[in-house]
Amino acid sequence: MGRLVLDNLGKVFGEGEKAVTALQDISMQVEHGEFAVVVGPSGCGKSTLLNIVAGLENETSGSASIDGRRIKGPGADRGMVFQSYTLFPWLTVRKNVEFGLRIKGIPAAERAETARHYLSLVGLSEFENSLPRELSGGMKQRTAIARVLANKPDMLLMDEPFGALDAQTRLQLQDLTLDVWREESATVLFITHDIDEAILLADNVYVMSRRPGKIVEKIEVEIPRPRDHRISLTPEFSAIKKVIMERLWKEIDGGS
Repeated sequence: MGRLVLDNLGKVFGEGEKAVTALQDISMQVEHGEFAVVVGPSGCGKSTLLNIVAGLENETSGSASIDGRRIKGPGADRGMVFQSYTLFPWLTVRKNVEFGLRIKGIPAAERAETARHYLSLVGLSEFENSLPRELSGGMKQRTAIARVLANKPDMLLMDEPFGALDAQTRLQLQDLTLDVWREESATVLFITHDIDEAILLADNVYVMSRRPGKIVEKIEVEIPRPRDHRISLTPEFSAIKKVIMERLWKEIDGGS
């Protein structure tokens, strides 16, 4: 489960002279279990695209579907991880992770068992009774990831989730994300500005044009898994990075 199909997707904000076309004729398929990463110039509509897949925005034209079902709003089949941590400050780490399960009516003992499993997966077992204000930024984002995973979505949607973190913590959470992806066999749609991050994580990198955003190239990352940050020292990594950067430079410079 978790095959995403976008068919000539478009999004326009506003009307008349004030209308702004954010996305135009986007067609792409993300297969079950794929780690798909979207990159593009600032303001090209990457987050708008993700919000449509999440069901937080409606498309103006075309369609978005998962496993043949048209996306009409948020759903339990998709879990969203934002750049901001979006934790409830009055709840402990474990209670934050349990929150969605409680809304579903899952019994308390089962909620606690599930929360502890995912806190262990993200390395936060010792902090289950801590409040968010007692955590570092990286630990808050680990909690947010555990909360999404606890609901067992078919697809993870991640909107620059590590953009606000320091470099060392970002590297740690990139490794964690790869571990979680392998463990959970989820489909991932990931937004980033960081080309190195995109190559490390992705099966395929989808490059967007400047606004109105279109998918202008799909670049397969043919570097064997499992991967770690040492791949950045390889000729294969450098070659893929060169292709992505040249395509992005064309977009930034106004080329086609």
